[in-house]
Amino acid sequence: MERIPCAHCSRLFTPRNRKQYYCNKPGCQKARKAAWQRMKMNTDPAYKADEEFSRKKWVKNNPGYWTQYRKRNMDKAERNRALQPIRDRRRAERKALGAKMDAPFLAKMDARKGNEFNPVGRFWLVPVLAKMDARKVSIYAIPDS
Repeated sequence: MERIPCAHCSRLFTPRNRKQYYCNKPGCQKARKAAWQRMKMNTDPAYKADEEFSRKKWVKNNPGYWTQYRKRNMDKAERNRALQPIRDRRRAERKALGAKMDAPFLAKMDARKGNEFNPVGRFWLVPVLAKMDARKVSIYAIPDS
């Protein structure tokens, strides 16, 4: 099977099957699981309810944990307090726009200035900013006439 770039770290690897998009590095597997959980939370109401119940049960069984955590990790608590207004503002903007993605106007994918760069062939599109999987694309030159 052909080597493909990992959807998380962009390192080339040989997948075991056609549905494998992440390499076997622990960080990439953690990212794969997090992506799966995000997708599952957004698409499966029963899974989301189970996760919320589990989280509430944990909080009930561990009273005062977050207070102690903030005391032990003052720098993280301060960073979180500084970033919370930004998260609140983004959430309000998304709600106002009715958007369902984190950055509604992140990039204009089809903008190109000039014709001096003309890639033709097969390429891997690997995400840098946008949240999307790596894709193999074929680019062909189409004559103007």
